[in-house]
Amino acid sequence: MNTFPKSDKLCGQLRIDQLYHTGHKMTVWPLRVTYCPAPRTQVLIWAPKSLFKHAVDRNRLRRQMREAWRLSEQPDRPYWIAFNYMDKVQQPYAAIARAMQKAIRKINLADATNETTD
Repeated sequence: MNTFPKSDKLCGQLRIDQLYHTGHKMTVWPLRVTYCPAPRTQVLIWAPKSLFKHAVDRNRLRRQMREAWRLSEQPDRPYWIAFNYMDKVQQPYAAIARAMQKAIRKINLADATNETTD
């Protein structure tokens, strides 16, 4: 069965605060991605209430982002990653999946360039 297990979800206010304060940020439209190195890869998926007033719309976006993450190739190293949906309209699943794949490639590329400069 294909699921998004609890162990893959980034939980806890301290961890989330640490991610947003020390993490690197990038935008891959329609997602804003924040990431930082961690002991294991965990993901925070977020669709803002300020942009989508109806819970049905937010839930659909979160479901699409979770599915895109689950089916995507994982980063080379463990990270805490936050995916924040930024667009004011709901994009199709294909656009979200492409953006997530591009973000993961950028994270891997940034990791590779940091490794060579160390």
